[in-house]
Amino acid sequence: MSENKEYMTHPEELGCIHISEEVLASLAAGAVAEVEGVSGLMNVAPKKSGTRGVRLVADEEGAVVDVYILIRYGYAIPEVAGKIQSAVSAAIESMTGFAVKAVNVHVGGVSFQ
Repeated sequence: MSENKEYMTHPEELGCIHISEEVLASLAAGAVAEVEGVSGLMNVAPKKSGTRGVRLVADEEGAVVDVYILIRYGYAIPEVAGKIQSAVSAAIESMTGFAVKAVNVHVGGVSFQ
């Protein structure tokens, strides 16, 4: 494994659970892909941690997720963005137990397909 990965730690009674920020970003990407109206994730270069179309920075208080999407023509951007925020937050919080401080949705284009 790479030595410069960032991990979030979740202390438990029997020990600690360490989850890579890349895993959290992958969970977010999967949640975004399930939202109707999203055409795809954009290629963005990851900063600290990320996967295609997702940047995630986490600290002890929680995670801030930036999602870069293409939206399908005909869908209301505020509605789709709200669904993305809810889906990403729910996916990360339910699967890991970590808090999500913010989900920022960046619409980079419209797909007509």
